[in-house]
Amino acid sequence: MFGLKVPSSQPRSYKGFLFFLAAFIGISFFWKIVRLITDWFWFQEVGYEQVFSVTLWSSIATAVVFGSVFFLIFFLNLYLADRFSPSFNQADEQGFLPFPHRLPSLGPLRRLIFFLSLLFSYTAAVKASHLWKNILSFYHATPFNLKDPLYQYDIGFYVFQLPLLQELYSWLFSTLIITTVATGILYFLRRSFLFYPPKTFQVLPAAKVHLLILISILFVLGSFGFWLQLLEVLFTKRGVVFGAGYTDSTTQLSVLRLLMVLSILCGISLLAFAYGKSWRMPAVSLLTLILVMVIGRGIYPSLVQKFKVIPNEIVLERPYLQNNIRYTRMAYGLTNIDVREFPADNTLTQADLLKNNLTIKNIRLWNHAPLLKTYSQMQEIRTYYKFVDIDNDRYLINGEYRQIMLSPRELSYSSLPSRSWVNEHLTYTHGYGVVMGPVNRISQEGLPEFFIRDIPPVSSTSVVVTQPKIYYGEKSNEYVFVNTKRPEFDYPMGDKNVYSRYDGKGGVPLSFVKKLLFAARFGALTILLSDDITSNSKIMYYREVSERISRILPFIHLDKDPYLVITPEGRLVWFVDGYTTTRRFPYSEPVSGIGNYIRNSLKATVDAYDGTVQLYLSDPQDPIMQTYARIFPGVFRPLSAMPADLLRHVRYPAGMLSIQARMLRAYHMEDPQVFYNKEDLWTIPRKFGQENNEEMEPYYTIMKLPEGKQEEYILLLPFTPSNKDNLSAWMAARCDAPNYGKMIVYNFPKQKLVYGTRQIEARIDQDTEISKQLSLWNQGGSQVIRGSLLVIPIEKSILYVSSLYLAAEKGQLPELKRVIAAYGNTIAMEENLELALQRIFGGKIAQDKEIPVPATAAQQKISTGDETDRQIGLKALEHYRKAQNSLKEGNWSAYGEELNKMSDLLKKLEGKN
Repeated sequence: MFGLKVPSSQPRSYKGFLFFLAAFIGISFFWKIVRLITDWFWFQEVGYEQVFSVTLWSSIATAVVFGSVFFLIFFLNLYLADRFSPSFNQADEQGFLPFPHRLPSLGPLRRLIFFLSLLFSYTAAVKASHLWKNILSFYHATPFNLKDPLYQYDIGFYVFQLPLLQELYSWLFSTLIITTVATGILYFLRRSFLFYPPKTFQVLPAAKVHLLILISILFVLGSFGFWLQLLEVLFTKRGVVFGAGYTDSTTQLSVLRLLMVLSILCGISLLAFAYGKSWRMPAVSLLTLILVMVIGRGIYPSLVQKFKVIPNEIVLERPYLQNNIRYTRMAYGLTNIDVREFPADNTLTQADLLKNNLTIKNIRLWNHAPLLKTYSQMQEIRTYYKFVDIDNDRYLINGEYRQIMLSPRELSYSSLPSRSWVNEHLTYTHGYGVVMGPVNRISQEGLPEFFIRDIPPVSSTSVVVTQPKIYYGEKSNEYVFVNTKRPEFDYPMGDKNVYSRYDGKGGVPLSFVKKLLFAARFGALTILLSDDITSNSKIMYYREVSERISRILPFIHLDKDPYLVITPEGRLVWFVDGYTTTRRFPYSEPVSGIGNYIRNSLKATVDAYDGTVQLYLSDPQDPIMQTYARIFPGVFRPLSAMPADLLRHVRYPAGMLSIQARMLRAYHMEDPQVFYNKEDLWTIPRKFGQENNEEMEPYYTIMKLPEGKQEEYILLLPFTPSNKDNLSAWMAARCDAPNYGKMIVYNFPKQKLVYGTRQIEARIDQDTEISKQLSLWNQGGSQVIRGSLLVIPIEKSILYVSSLYLAAEKGQLPELKRVIAAYGNTIAMEENLELALQRIFGGKIAQDKEIPVPATAAQQKISTGDETDRQIGLKALEHYRKAQNSLKEGNWSAYGEELNKMSDLLKKLEGKN
């Protein structure tokens, strides 16, 4: 290559360098290869080998191409510099004793240049390997069919093609800079820079020409960089507009185009100077370039902004504000929101409540934080079980549409009684079961009631769990082995434990070679030495559900709140929402950590038992997801392919609505004048009494929309005017088919007061009876916990509902002691919602059906009579509860009658046993 001859026997110094280079590359590659192979096993397990192979071969091809280009540029220039440089003897014969004349003769450097070029090329290839996604997105780009208003390019150009052009420019510019510096150093070492004290400095002609050619190429390439900056104007913010405003459009476009021309002229002038002697032309062109950059990019636009734009901002920025409003609304999916009016009349009656009975019985009384603590105390059973989160969903419970709270019982490895390697990776492999209950039911003791509870799971409804083992969840260790010689812990039973063996299809089968690889990957020699791990064993890793999906789709932004679903067959399946995002949508206002465009384009499911991952397209119109589908054909399935039983549990993600609501606060104003003046700016209500003053989060509820014919699952969030506490609107995202994803904003009348959450909370504090009760509870080592105040639209009115929890200061078991309901100017606090509504509206509100307490198999023993013991006991419990309600109402005759009925049933039960 280029006349280079490498002798068969190299000097010891080169052998040492080669050994060092080989050792460096070998060590850096070894762990990557081990991880790569074990990841390949995992992709085979989940069935997404195509994603792995496309990603791998694309990154390798990218690395090879960029590494080769770097090698050619770097090695060729250093080889030419070495060849064109004079030797020490040549300089001496010509009478030169230049600085640095004290350096010894270096002799041929071509071998060293070759090996250094290889090392630098390897580093450049590794750094460029991540560009595979940009390259594939460039070639599989899907147009948005929407052009930017300034340059008239399709938005897809900025999302898919511009990022690659910027990366290529940055990589090539860095490569030329490194090459130029290395070439200059080599010329210096080879005595091509001549310095004669005290004032004379000379560069040999070959070095001068070579270096100036490289620098001229940098300036010509810089012209392309200025063109990229021209496009970047669409993503800057100066003044009130995100994107190119008046100042940028009238100053920066012309300045950057001028800089493009000047940069090319600088390159040409430097090239002319390389073969001539006059330095004036390159000096003048360089000085002009610097002055234009300083004045045109800094001083000039600042003066225009300060003295021309700011005094006439709304007039000059009006067309650019229109662009900002239009493109921001499109980027966040706000253009399809249906805007309606909500009268907020105080005309709600008892008859309306009866007509909306399903809405009333699905009002959520339990807040996530208190309920999570209560579940932990009542249902964790053992210290090594953990409830990580509370999920909100809806089910048909005994034929009735109900909103429920559900939490899986996962294994906490940090809380194991003995944290040995065997316990963490062989014995304790999975969590067990779930707890599920209605959102509105309260026991006599102020505790939640359950549809599903205990270990093994016992159900009192039509929803049952037949496969309660949770190998894949939100909380797990790095890896476990199943089907080993050691039995796996299932659940405790009295003083003993119940064990089982895994019979699912999850996990990677093992062999001796695989054991060796996994031992290296996880740094655990025990894997190789353990006699418990056999050829029939499997290893499970990437067990955290979000990580499991992100390993397949690292370019998808996943929602932070996976939720668990119980299928009709009794299996547990995780749902995870995924978002496609970009920061390359022109004129769209960005959100920190997201970018300035978002779509909920992915619904992913993960089976909690065998780890099966399914990926579904929830927004097939999204160009970003369409591009990924082109890169990975067959990986994504249409949402219609999801089993119908799972499709009923798809919900609009709260994370998505939170982002949309944040943007809607200002961008519901479509008139530039109104937007500029912030005349109708909204805010999201703040949680009452929170020290950190957090915003209210969207909440799910089952309700009938004002124009709806039946109840449906809704994600809801209210708005208040800026710097005021009254309500201005409420936003709803529909979760049920066939209206999934449809969004509605209901505006309240501006001419009347509609109480906001903080105003209702303040009125609750001012109520003398409630305040007295709260003061009493807050004494004697107890603490009152205020639940979130929910805004519940019913018919054409607004009902407010909140809960009060009582907890001992040193205890961890909050009890729901009171429910507060507010409507109009009336506030009532009672032991349950039905009584609070009766206080406000009078009459009798239809109560929820009593929920039988789940019984164990032993408690469900059949008697020889017509009724079971359990049925008699439940009837007695029902009469007891009716007696308590009669007592509260002061109906003593009904109270005595119910007690007598309960006594008769208990005597009957006593006689049978």
